[in-house]
Amino acid sequence: MKLIELVRAGDADGVAAELAELTPAQRRACLPELKAFRKEIREDWWRKPDITQALLIAGAGCHTAAAAAAGWLGGAEFSRGSGWRHPALLTVFESQPPEWRTAVVARLAERRQEAWWSDEYQFLEHLVLTTGCPVPTSEGFVAHWLTDRGWQRDRAPHLTGGVVGPTLWQRLSADPFVPLLVPRLFEIDEIGAELDRPWHEQQDGGGWAQCLARLAEQGVLDRDEMIDRCLARLLRGGRASDQRGFLTLLQAFAPTAQENAARVRSYLALLDALSTVAVHAQQVLAHLDEAGLLAPGLLGEASATVLFRTEKKLVRTQLSWLDKAARRDPARSGEVVLAAADAFGHPDPDVQDRALKVIARHLETAGEEVLPQLRAASDVLNPAHTARAGELFGVELQALAEVYEELLPPVPQPVPMPDPLGSPAEVAEEIGAILAGDADVTAFERALDGLVRHAYRDRPALVKALEPVLRVHLWSGTRWADCSPPDILHVAMVAARRTTPELLRSIHRATDFGDLLASRLEEAARRLRPGRTPFLLATPTSASGSLDAAALVERLAAYEAADVEAGPADLSQALLRVVPTDDAEVLAAAERLTSDAGQRVARWLRSGGLPAQPSTRVRFVPGEDRGLDRWEAYTVQDAVLTVVEQPGVELDEPLAADAAKLLGPLVPSGRRTVRYWRSSPSRHWLAALPNHREELAARLLDAFANVEARGAAELLPYLAEADGPAGPAVHLAVAYGLGARLPEDRAAAVDALLVLAVRGDLDGALLGRELAELVLIGAVKTNRLTDSARAAAGTGAYGTVWSVLAGALPQLLTAKPVRGAGELLAVAADCARRSGARGSIAEVSAAAGRGGASRLVKEARALQEVLAAGV
Repeated sequence: MKLIELVRAGDADGVAAELAELTPAQRRACLPELKAFRKEIREDWWRKPDITQALLIAGAGCHTAAAAAAGWLGGAEFSRGSGWRHPALLTVFESQPPEWRTAVVARLAERRQEAWWSDEYQFLEHLVLTTGCPVPTSEGFVAHWLTDRGWQRDRAPHLTGGVVGPTLWQRLSADPFVPLLVPRLFEIDEIGAELDRPWHEQQDGGGWAQCLARLAEQGVLDRDEMIDRCLARLLRGGRASDQRGFLTLLQAFAPTAQENAARVRSYLALLDALSTVAVHAQQVLAHLDEAGLLAPGLLGEASATVLFRTEKKLVRTQLSWLDKAARRDPARSGEVVLAAADAFGHPDPDVQDRALKVIARHLETAGEEVLPQLRAASDVLNPAHTARAGELFGVELQALAEVYEELLPPVPQPVPMPDPLGSPAEVAEEIGAILAGDADVTAFERALDGLVRHAYRDRPALVKALEPVLRVHLWSGTRWADCSPPDILHVAMVAARRTTPELLRSIHRATDFGDLLASRLEEAARRLRPGRTPFLLATPTSASGSLDAAALVERLAAYEAADVEAGPADLSQALLRVVPTDDAEVLAAAERLTSDAGQRVARWLRSGGLPAQPSTRVRFVPGEDRGLDRWEAYTVQDAVLTVVEQPGVELDEPLAADAAKLLGPLVPSGRRTVRYWRSSPSRHWLAALPNHREELAARLLDAFANVEARGAAELLPYLAEADGPAGPAVHLAVAYGLGARLPEDRAAAVDALLVLAVRGDLDGALLGRELAELVLIGAVKTNRLTDSARAAAGTGAYGTVWSVLAGALPQLLTAKPVRGAGELLAVAADCARRSGARGSIAEVSAAAGRGGASRLVKEARALQEVLAAGV
């Protein structure tokens, strides 16, 4: 056929000319050959842009059914190519009936936002503006419209009708899409960040917020509707970057006091939103209160929400608002003091003290009728304030119970692995979930085993089930990144004969964990041939990644019965995962195995499995004589790091090379940081050594030490739940996590701390010393540590937190105490008081004996009193 020859030659103009000469039936007859050619170049389409471009145009013209045409045009390889800018594609489109064009535009616009790029948007926009197609309102179309208007991109000369202009205001003020698409912005997830781009605001006319506000002034947009939509979107919640965009938009509309008063319920609800949003809502409500537009009772309702928040600025501002309200109108003193009492339950003793001061100033005016409620509220006060509250409210408050009971979470129980995936369809569904972002260890391990298992049982059925997944996702085999679970797509493509097992080696590997995963994937891909391997040996029996010894022995017996040889990578991973056992029946069954792999497993189990490595704590200063070059020292930013060394394990049973690397000597150096800086640790890394958390912690310390980054500490609870000794590396990892920048990472570290405590693996004194060291070298900030300690104590684990802080305070209360030590001492005093701790600490006594009335001296004296009680 001439058409396919033109496609193979990459002649897009020739393709369009040939299509014009063909009837619809003749075009449809070309489809089988076009589809076959598309499969032929699927793996290297990006190397042949001209051919891919011609293929896109040919398929668009030969699919006379709109749905099929949209399916062809929506292929991932076409979205990334330049075919959408070629005039020949528009020529082919314009030769089709109007109803065909309308249907294709509608279907293409409905695809996921990530599935198409800016060139495709501009093509669709041209069709909408020039052919009268209905304006699409899909998430993808709206998101690309937002980006296109925000950035003035160059356009192909033949794609006329687009909105152009040097500034955002000029583009939006001439845009017919604005009234229809702007309301949709409030319904799309994670789009708010685009509204808050700082470089847009530098243009004449301002950024998105200013331009939309001006359009509302001109009547293009409905002002009331826009304000309501802003508030509704903020109430919906979301990431900080997304919320900031809609908050900026709301502020650009600058609602009047009357407009805000009509929406007071929305602002009250926003007091429970993200911090920046709550601050704005608090300011709006306070201004309404000053103007006399806040209904009675709403001040107390606002306080009940804000005074339980952890942000000190919000809480202090709320207490100040209460104080001002009572000063302006003494008749409101009763409402004010009762509202301030909501702060008695706040975890920060300093907040409770401020609330007591507000109440003390206005209690006389409030009258005796508020005393019963204040006395009842005082039950939750920190013991440090009970005497003061008793004086104010005329009652002797109940002291702490003599018998203290530590509250810790339940001991984590192992979660068994579900049964193997039962059908090719389930395998395809699991792989689709992994490619969509499912980071679960269970999903990946079952999917990998499922590929091998069902390729063995019925490879054609597996290939058929995988087809929809492979149609949507591409795997090029070359990228600058670590091997990760989504690379299971490579194994699926090998199963469908779309690539070769060796192609995975073209990935640049960044970590030892990635090397091990890559070797497992490569080996699984090579063993997909029917009749070769019935299942994998290393598939865990627990969600943590551990493998039951009895299950491994049973699998090897099945291998021997089927005369199957174990894969080196699979067997090595199984040995690293297997849980040691002293079960005589299991050991005897292992001894009866006759294959080489079976005998290796028998010896491994008999010897007790992988031995634990000791960790030695060291300080590492880049630039010291450790063989570092200038680049390696730079990669750790000349920071002093507290890390550990390990000697490595010498094994009688040899492991595959990539598995053995995880057990080699560990010596702190810049090179280790260089190896890991490109990849974020994942739970799959922990599942490589699920019974050896000290080794895992040692090899991940450079990631945990990066306390300013997001997400590394999320692994700490899983690390704490893993098996094996918890030595210096585990405690140091938790210490870094407790000083992480982000609250969610600190929360994860608190969870890990509590898990270690409930399992009896926490050395509080060791963790305290590590924390003090990190604070003194500047790796951890005291205020972050204080927040973490307060959060952990707030769960009821006062004794646990005290054991840690008691180990940290001697180093922190040096001749020159660290900044913020007073707040940390307040938490320590509270924990000691509640847990009944006794016995003096010399450094605390020395700090208490200093002159002055600083926070540190005040809190040191309070702690000294607690520790000396009854002595």
